[in-house]
Amino acid sequence: MTKDGESTGVETTHDAFLGGRVYVRQPKRGRHRAGLDAVYLAAALPDGTAGHVVDLGAGVGTAGFCAACRLPEVAVTLVEIDKTALSLANEALEDPENKAFADRVTTLEADITAKGSIRHKAGLKPGMADHAIMNPPYYEADRFRASPNLARADAHMLDYRGLEPWIKTATDIVKVGGSLTIIFRADGLQDVLKPLQGRFGSIDVIPLRPRAEAAATRILIRAIRGSKAPLRLMPGFVLHEGEGSHFTPQSKAIMRDGAGLGLESRRKS
Repeated sequence: MTKDGESTGVETTHDAFLGGRVYVRQPKRGRHRAGLDAVYLAAALPDGTAGHVVDLGAGVGTAGFCAACRLPEVAVTLVEIDKTALSLANEALEDPENKAFADRVTTLEADITAKGSIRHKAGLKPGMADHAIMNPPYYEADRFRASPNLARADAHMLDYRGLEPWIKTATDIVKVGGSLTIIFRADGLQDVLKPLQGRFGSIDVIPLRPRAEAAATRILIRAIRGSKAPLRLMPGFVLHEGEGSHFTPQSKAIMRDGAGLGLESRRKS
């Protein structure tokens, strides 16, 4: 379904996720469009997760919406600096299809990478979150060519500081003992682990592989604020089976039925 965003004036699509349990409004072209990564990020939160979940760099809200839909005991704050994306998220919260969880989702305009005093003034308060999730830009500006489209480039490219400001903000807002969950490209594992050092422990690295025999293309990383427990490399998940693009039964359950990944909760130790 295509329509003009009521507050943005851009042509948008009205897209179903989790088998129609969630609907998202996003630009039809020229900007980042949400997909599988956002769904798996939300699914990585353990069943029974409760409390305040903050989605850092939420875009149009896909991951946060999916988390709120699946987990009835969470309240979600979508944090985004892009006014167009945030407006579309707010419009989607008015959609009747999202009524089941919309009253537990709020939006916050803030620059995640700004210095602490600016973030705090914008509403990103220290210790405000029980859990943070993030799907940060995947590519470093000095290693990859940016899209000529500025909005798409901003969504896909980290600046020269890499993930450091993102992890620093997560460290500030997540309570000691709370969790951080990240989805990132698999070959960027070291780029994620480095800024986590000394801030988060109990780290689980969960590979996402397109096929059983293939190398992982994405990783999920879960970590606990203030923990000193060791890192674990988990078995991971396979997305496709057989010929073509057929999804595994578990992938279908996650993407179409709103199932979680079945990961256990980890606590500070």
